[in-house]
Amino acid sequence: MKIGIYGYGNLGRGVEDSVKRNADMELAAVFTRRDPASLEIATENVPVVHTDDIDEWTDKIDVMIICGGSATDLPEMTPALSEKFNVVDSYDNHSQISVHYKNVNDKAEKSGKVALISCGWDPGMFSLNRLYASAILPDGNDYTFWGKGVSQGHSDAIRRIDGVIDARQYTVPVEDAMNRVRSGEAPELTARDKHKRECFVVAEEGADLERIRKEIVTMPAYFEPYDTTVTFITMEEMKRDHSELPHGGSVIRTGVTGKDDCNKQVIEYSLKLDSNPEFTGSVLTCYARAVYRMAQRGEKGCKTVFDVAPADIIAVSKEELLAHML
Repeated sequence: MKIGIYGYGNLGRGVEDSVKRNADMELAAVFTRRDPASLEIATENVPVVHTDDIDEWTDKIDVMIICGGSATDLPEMTPALSEKFNVVDSYDNHSQISVHYKNVNDKAEKSGKVALISCGWDPGMFSLNRLYASAILPDGNDYTFWGKGVSQGHSDAIRRIDGVIDARQYTVPVEDAMNRVRSGEAPELTARDKHKRECFVVAEEGADLERIRKEIVTMPAYFEPYDTTVTFITMEEMKRDHSELPHGGSVIRTGVTGKDDCNKQVIEYSLKLDSNPEFTGSVLTCYARAVYRMAQRGEKGCKTVFDVAPADIIAVSKEELLAHML
């Protein structure tokens, strides 16, 4: 199975690492908008190709894994690339997934390609677990807690404030709220009840720190709805203590069964990730296998993780699944 990587940032490097770990795959090429000569990848003897030359690769790539950002890249890249390749992306703007689905499906249906969107851990693995849990416990409530981990989008929002050199923002679940849910309660929780925001900021020398702090904590949507702390640190401290990209979280479904709803039931799926992009890259890679298999069967159009049979994402036979996993 020949895999292409479109975009070579943190996520692209995570996909590259995952492809190496899957014996039924090989990395065919990395595509970049930068000067290919300036890019050094971790896999030997694999070409780095400018995106302008991508048409030369339409018959050489089985699945293209698109490693762009959801804000501006993927809404343009995924529909365009699905005209030429079977593709996978990690589009994560939840409120716009239906729009993205339609735009991609229009192109993939016409080209006869398979395009899997919104694949990662949320949306993706968390989405699946919400579906399974809701089906099993129809009389219940869903709760999603994120963190503790670095939110790259929120960190970028802080970096755009005048006077800020660098920033990391950690999303932190509120332990009391999680414990209430895990105990089988069905509390009504606001955004502030569920999560805190911890911000570490490197400011320019002489910058107005109080102004920066106020701009952060009052930022609509990003920070205003949450209890937010801002800690100013040096660049040395940032590099030493905040250079990694951990994340994780939990999806919890609480429900009741039995006569008079007498029995509480709790389903929980959780992740603890040292590297968000490497884990997300691993999810994209195994779903690229499913895209390849669906394409081999003659399927076409836009798909999500809800449309993929579990057996299609793993590189073992049905006999092995029955013998060792069922």
